[in-house]
Amino acid sequence: MTTTEPGSEKAPAPRASLDVADAAELKSRQRGILLMCCALVCFACLDTTGKWLGRHVPVWEVVWSRYLGATILALIFTNPWRATGSLRTQRPFLQSFRALLLFGSTLFNFLALRHLQLADTMSIAFALPLVLSLLAGPILGEWVGPRRLIAILVGFIGVLVVVRPGVGTMQPGMIYSIGSLFCYAFYNMFTRMLAATDPPTTTTFFSSISGVVILTPFVPWFWQWPQSPGVWLGLAAMGAFGGFGHYLLILAHGRAPAAVLAPYVYTQIVWMTALGFIVFGDVPGFYTAIGAGIVVSSGLYLFYRERVVKAKA
Repeated sequence: MTTTEPGSEKAPAPRASLDVADAAELKSRQRGILLMCCALVCFACLDTTGKWLGRHVPVWEVVWSRYLGATILALIFTNPWRATGSLRTQRPFLQSFRALLLFGSTLFNFLALRHLQLADTMSIAFALPLVLSLLAGPILGEWVGPRRLIAILVGFIGVLVVVRPGVGTMQPGMIYSIGSLFCYAFYNMFTRMLAATDPPTTTTFFSSISGVVILTPFVPWFWQWPQSPGVWLGLAAMGAFGGFGHYLLILAHGRAPAAVLAPYVYTQIVWMTALGFIVFGDVPGFYTAIGAGIVVSSGLYLFYRERVVKAKA
């Protein structure tokens, strides 16, 4: 018979303490979800503003204004003059290429918005988890199982329903939107690779300044003076919506796990559809609604399978 010395075992926590901890955790998650939804509203407003501005000024001017606002916010929050060395990168080529991919994704998205409804571009963008799951195998060595592979294939069928290649001539906006999707997918892959070597402040700063560095030398050739105060306001709002949205996103991830927040990404289709109707009078077509439903369903199943696999690990 074995004996246990006094004090060698930790006494179980009182039930009341556990209830308080559970309640605090639940409240924190609820706040994280609310912050996530607010961030998605900001991103929907960003795309809506970009689409509206594209009718009044060149798309290059819209992209440059978006990045200028992001750079100003990055300089304020990163403050490289005080945090010396925080912007040094161990992988400058990868950082630069990643920033270039984000620039390409932003440019293609705003080009797509000149031709498509907000709901159309969002439906295609929702295929991001599907593309990431496919790319994670050859790039990161994270191969998906047969069930998730089937979900990915079903999701791509949903994208094909939205795009409908072969039915007449594919719109240029669809091509731009697909280009934006793949640029952003590779951008996410390289972000995960850089997380092992560079701090988040460095990676965020490189992302913010890329568009300004690329486009500023060409401003005299594409700049068109806004003809109304509303256009000036829209250009200023681009940086505010983007910067504030990313700030809320960071706060959300600090209060709730990514697995809890991920499914709420799909609520953005609600805001995009609503703003598209309010601002532009757009009503999503039948095939867009069906395709978006397929893509969202397959994406939610992927999130579910990811949680199941991690629980078994």
